[in-house]
Amino acid sequence: MKLAMIGFGQAGGKIVDKFLEYDDRTGSGIVRSAVAVNTAKADLLGLERVPEENRVLIGQTRVKGHGVGADNELGAEIAEEDIDEVQSVIDNIPVHEIDAFLIIAGLGGGTGSGGSPVLAKHLKRIYTEPVYGLGILPSSDEGGIYTLNAARSFQTFVREVDNLLVFDNDAWRKTGESMESGYEEINDEIVKRFGILFGAGEVTGGSEVAESVVDSSEIVNTLASGGVSTVGYAAEQVTDDSSSGLLSRFKSDGASDSMDAANTTNRITSLVRKAALGRLTLPCEIDGAERALLVLSGPPTQLNRKGIERGRKWLEEQTGSMEVRGGDYPVSDSSYVASVILLSGVHNVPRIKELQQVAIEAQENIDEIRAESEENLEQLVEDDEDELDPLF
Repeated sequence: MKLAMIGFGQAGGKIVDKFLEYDDRTGSGIVRSAVAVNTAKADLLGLERVPEENRVLIGQTRVKGHGVGADNELGAEIAEEDIDEVQSVIDNIPVHEIDAFLIIAGLGGGTGSGGSPVLAKHLKRIYTEPVYGLGILPSSDEGGIYTLNAARSFQTFVREVDNLLVFDNDAWRKTGESMESGYEEINDEIVKRFGILFGAGEVTGGSEVAESVVDSSEIVNTLASGGVSTVGYAAEQVTDDSSSGLLSRFKSDGASDSMDAANTTNRITSLVRKAALGRLTLPCEIDGAERALLVLSGPPTQLNRKGIERGRKWLEEQTGSMEVRGGDYPVSDSSYVASVILLSGVHNVPRIKELQQVAIEAQENIDEIRAESEENLEQLVEDDEDELDPLF
């Protein structure tokens, strides 16, 4: 799948940088164009792979390149004011060569959480290509302001994009881990999972032919349910016996071939279960997901149609969805078989319910504070009038 990736804010820019590194390392060719948008000049200068001409500094007249200080309302205002500056860089993207836009942002800060929904709305108004979001939820120990920002931004972002893929830092941060090293590992996990997912179907000239092809249309159709999506991943190291040559395979007896096929099938079905029931990018109950997509990646000799079909049927039973797609993504020089599962339109998500409650309570507090301020103002006016009365 060919994507135009736009990193909004510090976290978004760093993750786009990681995707470009992943592309260079694996040759997957996912990122057709990469753009980074920020209100902080230092964050843009710290990027290594996003082309300098695609780094957009917004809000210079308001914050002088110093960022918005976790004020996501200010982040949204600046994005609205400077959307033409962002568009001028997006104009250089060969849109006819991409399958979708992907806006990546941390939802706890100010620039990304405030500006990414503004950009999503803008892109959907102009282009016919799908506009997806990849939103990173802050961990609960980052502080109340970040949780509140995420609660506000999530509600707006999910409304403005065609589908919001979510990664919850709270489920991935390790106890006692430093903030910097923790986020470095988290960003690696994000790129690993979404890299395999979006890389499916990107076949080059010398690529192996898949047993059951997954292309960009399968991903687009799975995400077409809208709402919120999560991704599961599981991998197992294997020994690829392809080096023994084609002749040796013809010489092997039928019982050995049958045993190998059974082992391959069992490994695939086991990995599918681990991916779905293990640690998802956004922990949730998989029952009730509207659509799902299963992608198996690894050496061609370790992938087979029977295993993929069994895994797909199991996923169908677990989700209760009749729209479960599946296929493989052969990688000849890989020493791992990996299973990636995209669950789209998930509903039973405790973290989202928690964020929604935070947003409701915050709104109630704001309303109470405003009401109290208005009462205090009225009292002050009355007191002033009482003091002035004797003079007349």
